[in-house]
Amino acid sequence: MRRHTFHMRSCESSQWTLRSQRMRIRVSSTAMPLSGYWVESALLEETVAPSRTFDFFGKKYNLKFMQISSRLQKILKEAKRVCVLTGAGISAESGVPTFRGGGGTAVWKGMPFDQISSAKMVRENLDEVWEWFDYRRSVLKDCKPNLAHKILAQWQDKFDDFTLITQNIDNLHREAGSREVLELHGNIHRSYCTKCNKRFFMSKDTIPHQPVACDECHSKVRPDVVLFGEFLPPSVYERAERKSMQAELFFIIGTSAVVYPAAGLAEIAKFNGAFLVEINPEETPMTKLCDESFRARSSEVLSLLNELL
Repeated sequence: MRRHTFHMRSCESSQWTLRSQRMRIRVSSTAMPLSGYWVESALLEETVAPSRTFDFFGKKYNLKFMQISSRLQKILKEAKRVCVLTGAGISAESGVPTFRGGGGTAVWKGMPFDQISSAKMVRENLDEVWEWFDYRRSVLKDCKPNLAHKILAQWQDKFDDFTLITQNIDNLHREAGSREVLELHGNIHRSYCTKCNKRFFMSKDTIPHQPVACDECHSKVRPDVVLFGEFLPPSVYERAERKSMQAELFFIIGTSAVVYPAAGLAEIAKFNGAFLVEINPEETPMTKLCDESFRARSSEVLSLLNELL
């Protein structure tokens, strides 16, 4: 597996031992020294991509080299069936918070994340759940799609069969122009009736939004988000699974892909012969399974790959 990195990891603590060359990043004399950090790339089949700048602790740096293997270039240009799985990392550049406390940390009115965002709370205190999700929507109100979202929206017209799967509920893929998104965990801007399942779309600017009842059957309406203690929507996951099985090229972007059943999609793709590419600032348990892994921001890598299409 080929790994490409320009993340801020010190030389002393690095565990990367693959055959690679370490190319120092040149910075101006006024910038923070980066002598303890490097860009890693494979020695063979290298192609130098155009230079880019990236931000490090508020300073802009020029990344002169980033290696895209000739193998990945060839597959990217020839693949007809491409599948992308995204997670929270792709929206981090848009300022979307995770809302997850750690170790039972209270995140809302003294309640931990897995309590307020649970099926049990929907049954016992739906009004509280609505208040919590209205708060989350208010935080997302000013978040806009970033370059990575926009590039993936372009890809739907660049491949014969392109599938975008996301674990995110922030709706940013759709706002970026993606016409069809397989939302494994739902969408924070949708709701549905607990009895007849009628779906309702909520305007991003309509906050608070606590519907009294379904306009069809007058039953309670809840957020269309998969909560703790609930299953993924069967039809959505089954399609994601089928597309993963058929993929020639499969991207894992901004997610550790360790939570099942979503994690199984990459494994299914790999088992059926897909070329796996990971884009994540940090190494993940999925890294060893991937054919190529980029330690970088999603927008940076996708912009370089997009220029090859």
